[in-house]
Amino acid sequence: MIPIDDSPLVRDGKVLILAYDHGLEHGPVDFEAVPESADPRRTFEAATHPAVTSIAVQKGVAEAYYPSYEDDVALLAKLNGTSNLWMGEHDSAVNWGVDHAVDLGASSVGFTLYGGSNHEVEMAEEFREAHEAARAHDLPVVMWSYPRGQGLKNDSKPDVIAYAARLALELGADVAKVKHPGSREAMEDVVRMAGPTKVVMSGGSKTTDRDFLESVKQTIDAGGKGLAVGRNVWQREDPTRILDALEQVIFEEASVDEALAAAD
Repeated sequence: MIPIDDSPLVRDGKVLILAYDHGLEHGPVDFEAVPESADPRRTFEAATHPAVTSIAVQKGVAEAYYPSYEDDVALLAKLNGTSNLWMGEHDSAVNWGVDHAVDLGASSVGFTLYGGSNHEVEMAEEFREAHEAARAHDLPVVMWSYPRGQGLKNDSKPDVIAYAARLALELGADVAKVKHPGSREAMEDVVRMAGPTKVVMSGGSKTTDRDFLESVKQTIDAGGKGLAVGRNVWQREDPTRILDALEQVIFEEASVDEALAAAD
């Protein structure tokens, strides 16, 4: 681990990453409910909210849009990713390198590891290369730690998610992005397995304001350090309202009722 609390990725010890790599990972279907969300500028504007510590995007979006927002938004370079058109065993192409990300202004990098995939070994080796390159620039590294693969029957089981957090620690990630394991108690075990690696919850598919905030609250109460969220922000008609509420829950450790009231 390296000290990252003074980096742009972290505010007051907490993390709120606004993820917008879904155009590659999921495709146009994710923009159908709110068609204007297909325009990256809308999400970059949302990322200027004070609750957002970094925006995570792929290379092309970073090159095309980040220069217009570099004074107001911290860039997390999502280094790998694969389209939903790919039908093989879970894998993720490395789409750009750390040096190029630094040249563009990235202040942190992110990398997906599919633990349990038939491609886990090569993905871990690719992560090692990215991790060591990031260390040369003193950049925080966020692992999207998602156990998936032919040999994995249930990637939502609490013990599997705890293993995902442990993988992030063992391989040197500063932050582990993992699924919510279903309860505060289970998240406490995930956090324990991660040691000094900061655990942030993956936002997942869009749900109601209350259900979403309840899971975030459980994560914070369990010792998690925040959230990496996409659809539960930019698939809403008013991203600012939910970011207002998230700021209360994550940084002020307010109750869900207090957060919803403050956002209204």
